[in-house]
Amino acid sequence: MTLKTLIVDDEALARSRMRTLLRDCSSPAAEVVAEASQGAEAQQHLATMALDLVLLDVHMPGVDGIEVARALRSNPDAPAVVFVTAHATHAVTAFELDAVDYLTKPVRAERLQQALQKAERFLKERRALQAAAPAAPETVLIQDRGRAERVPLSEVLYLKSEYKYLTVRTATRSHILDGSLNEFEERYPNRFLRVHRNALVARSAIRALEKYDDGEDAEGWALRLDAIPEPVAVSRRQLAAVREVLKETR
Repeated sequence: MTLKTLIVDDEALARSRMRTLLRDCSSPAAEVVAEASQGAEAQQHLATMALDLVLLDVHMPGVDGIEVARALRSNPDAPAVVFVTAHATHAVTAFELDAVDYLTKPVRAERLQQALQKAERFLKERRALQAAAPAAPETVLIQDRGRAERVPLSEVLYLKSEYKYLTVRTATRSHILDGSLNEFEERYPNRFLRVHRNALVARSAIRALEKYDDGEDAEGWALRLDAIPEPVAVSRRQLAAVREVLKETR
C-alpha cells in the first residue's frame, strides 16, 4: 500500500525535510501528492483530492491543524491524520480527534515509519469494517406540505406518471413525487419493469397477467400485484417483456 500523502506545515524547510524523510520510508511507502502552508489551503486539497494520509502541523496562521482535523471527523472516508509539531501540549486533543499518531519535531525516520504503519493499519481496518457493514436501504424522498418522508424502494409496488407528477404506490399508501419515470427505469432496471409508457412496476411484486377490459380496449391486459387491489395496465408494446419476466419467476 502506498499512502497518498498531504504535508501541511507553514514552514517550507519543515515540509522539505518531511519529503526527504518520506523518500526513505517503505512498507508502507508514502507518495507526497500535495503540500499546504496554511490550514485553509489544506482544506481545499482535502475537498478535491483522494488522500490516504495528512501529516498535519498544529500551529499555523489562520486555520490551525486542530481545526482542520476537527472538520475531517464528519467525513467517513477522511484520510488518516498524523500530527507533526514542535509542541507536545496538544497530544491529548489530537487523539480525541482520532489522530492515528502524534510526532514531535525534529521527526526521526524510525518514528515516522511507525506512524505510517499505524496509518496503514487504521485505513485497512476502517475499509474492512465499511465493507462488512450492511448497505443502507435505498429510499425515495417524498415531500408533501412541508413534510419530508423517506420511503424504502423495496416497498414501492408501482410508479405511474400522471400529469406532471408521479404516483408512488406502496401497499398502504399513495404518494405524489415530482420526478421522471425514465430516471427510475434507468437507475433501477433490476428493480422496476416498464409495463406502459406511463407506468413501472416492481418486478418482485408481479403476481399475474390477465385480460382486462377498461371500457376502451377489450383486448387489453393488466398486471395484478401483491398487496394491492387495483390492476396496472400493460401496453401491447410491453406485453412480451412482461410475459418473459413472468416465465423467469415461475
